[in-house]
Amino acid sequence: MKVRVAINGFGTIGKRVADAVAKQPDLELVGVTKTRPNFEGRRASEKGYRLFVAGEGKPSDFEAVGLRISGTVEELLGQVDVVVDASPDQVGRENRKLYERFGIPAVFQGGEKADVAEASFNALGNYLACRGKRSLRVVSCNTTGLARAASVLLGRWGIDHWEVTLVRRAADPAESKKGPLNGIVPTFQLPSHHGPDVRTIYPDLTIATTAVVVPTTLMHVHVNHVRLRHAPRDAEEVIAAFRASPRFHVFAPWERVEGTPQVMEYARDRGIGFNDMMENVIWHDGLRLDGRDLYFFQAIHQESIVVPENIDAIRAMLDLAPNGPASVAITDRALGLGVP
Repeated sequence: MKVRVAINGFGTIGKRVADAVAKQPDLELVGVTKTRPNFEGRRASEKGYRLFVAGEGKPSDFEAVGLRISGTVEELLGQVDVVVDASPDQVGRENRKLYERFGIPAVFQGGEKADVAEASFNALGNYLACRGKRSLRVVSCNTTGLARAASVLLGRWGIDHWEVTLVRRAADPAESKKGPLNGIVPTFQLPSHHGPDVRTIYPDLTIATTAVVVPTTLMHVHVNHVRLRHAPRDAEEVIAAFRASPRFHVFAPWERVEGTPQVMEYARDRGIGFNDMMENVIWHDGLRLDGRDLYFFQAIHQESIVVPENIDAIRAMLDLAPNGPASVAITDRALGLGVP
């Protein structure tokens, strides 16, 4: 019998997670929620997803525009085994009370503070530690990318210290009210919150992060300097380790991928999900090794990188897979990741 899943919030993350759930062999998407009708609600209906009303939403508003409603979020929660909260930042904390009242496990997103759940989660980082938890928080897009990279580097060579500058996108493509439009804006929280967030996955990792916001909607880029504990043989050994790890995509020099525009063009050509890039992107020419000092760029698609992590979080909580690699293999096969 498949595990029944609700998605509370059908926006940028929620609609992607809903599609991902629907593709999994061991999960069943029971329904999704919206607080008000919009084009995403229409798309949910067109895909055959049962639509429920959340928050202060009114069923009559949906019915007035021809969207069929199957009930309220409370009625949806009564039909499922687990809920993925994909509501806007800080709304998840309020929703937690509702999930606790219904006694169902919940997955939260990285826009919530870490204490919203029993543990923060990354499939390659701490799957086993999260098995059987009643609530998990999938860390943010940037933290997910850093935690994945840590999973490759820590186990092979160890890390003495890690310095990261995050070049952050200003807004998602659908957003029209955010900036900057023409400027580079430093984040004056020094260090930025991303380092402490990574330590919710790897408590002993020495990592310091800073961030700037730039006028693009495509992706984030991380500029990494890692002092490894043990020196790899050469840069090719590090590249091979990234290539061998799930949820990494390495672009070779001959592919002429100069930056994030070509990465997203590749994603559109590949056509996974919403033409997303769910893997960490590494450039072969963007990695250099100098003794124990590793320098590399990686790009993170903020709209989609956490999607497979949400699926694995469900499996960890409900003990549907014995370990992280087993769950990742199921998830990625269903999503088409790792397939050229």
